[in-house]
Amino acid sequence: MADAFVDVEVLLIAWLSAARPDTTWAAELDNDLLAYLPFGQVVRVGGDDDGARLDRALVDVDIYATGRAQAADIAAWTRTALTRNLPGSSLPGAVVGRVSTVSAPAWRPYENTTLRRMGATYEVFLHPAVT
Repeated sequence: MADAFVDVEVLLIAWLSAARPDTTWAAELDNDLLAYLPFGQVVRVGGDDDGARLDRALVDVDIYATGRAQAADIAAWTRTALTRNLPGSSLPGAVVGRVSTVSAPAWRPYENTTLRRMGATYEVFLHPAVT
């Protein structure tokens, strides 16, 4: 039996990559992060489900850039894209119901002081698409 849940990281990375191709989107940070800037890290950090199909994923999105203005701009764009443009979308393998902001974009510390990191947490309701 196939898993009844969709990998929200894979789904969001593909959607964000298509919507904003000037930013590199991935779940893992590369050792050579500077070569991929600006960079958006998409990581599921929790959530719950109904035990059948509906998934309520909590997702952190961290934006890395060399400047504060660029990081803030991409974080603001991401917030609007996820909360206003993604809900109701039928994507490959999934349908997205509702997306809300749990923690708005804010500055987060990062050990490399030449980079800026701004992150937010979103709640994404989704379920597998019926085929």
